[in-house]
Amino acid sequence: MDAAHLLLVLRQARGGDSVAFAQLVDHYYPRALRFAMQMLRRREDAEEAVQDTFLRVHDNLSRFREEAPFDPWFFRILGNRCRTMLARRKRHHDLIAYGELPRDAVDNQLADVPDEHFARAVHHALATLPPEQREAFLLRHVNDMDYEEMTLVTGARGSTLRMRVKRAVDALRRSLQPTLSAGVSRE
Repeated sequence: MDAAHLLLVLRQARGGDSVAFAQLVDHYYPRALRFAMQMLRRREDAEEAVQDTFLRVHDNLSRFREEAPFDPWFFRILGNRCRTMLARRKRHHDLIAYGELPRDAVDNQLADVPDEHFARAVHHALATLPPEQREAFLLRHVNDMDYEEMTLVTGARGSTLRMRVKRAVDALRRSLQPTLSAGVSRE
């Protein structure tokens, strides 16, 4: 959806057009789910965060300033939902001692990836990053946001975000180096 069409759809959705809002959902759902899956690592949690985000967007669309870019506003809501779920999960985990857990939902989806070993290594490496580094990396390198947009999403300053992305990239390089050295390609 190009920028002009997105603006038209946003206007229609703000006016209560449910078909236009459904177009927004169709357009943003894949990116939103991919972001939430990488942040939360559990498909059911990611789907819940995305669904809750779309409900919040729908309920607050009238507050969205039309002259502002929509992506940062949307991903700020999604990022907040993911951070809230991570905090809730941590509190829950701190209260309950878990035994052996089944594999993550993401692992089950990797069967279709051409180089399954590398994909698993990447997903594992992302999962080991602190949430703020993972979020910054995903916003920058997966969602192609610039640092100004990332500031709108996270509320963090540009210099802080640059450091988070750098630390994430450095950690990913270190974590993936053995996999890359073993001759596993990304093709």
